[in-house]
Amino acid sequence: MVQIYKGEAPAALEAVLDPAMFKALGDPTPTALIARLGERNAPTTVTEAAECCPVDLSVVSRHLAMLRDAGIVQAERHGREVRYTVSHQALAARLRTIADALEACCPEESTCCPTEVER
Repeated sequence: MVQIYKGEAPAALEAVLDPAMFKALGDPTPTALIARLGERNAPTTVTEAAECCPVDLSVVSRHLAMLRDAGIVQAERHGREVRYTVSHQALAARLRTIADALEACCPEESTCCPTEVER
């Protein structure tokens, strides 16, 4: 029998789940921007980042600010321009921490989460 957790998330898991990060990653435009910044692998302006997305520059700027606030990208001001880079190591460390907390919370797959076959 599969157990599905219906109460509050265990404290260790809840401590590492950042709603701002998931909000930022839950939309296709910010994820496309992360991919664009990663491809460039250099500080990138809003205009350069926007080449990946069919949205206005103001929307791209808002998404980049959301990603910055979530700690996914870093921003550096150069005169009137702001250049963005992906915080690769910080993002990878946060995702590893979440994975570790999930494994600690629910060490046995068969009792934690239904598999595709069981759904």
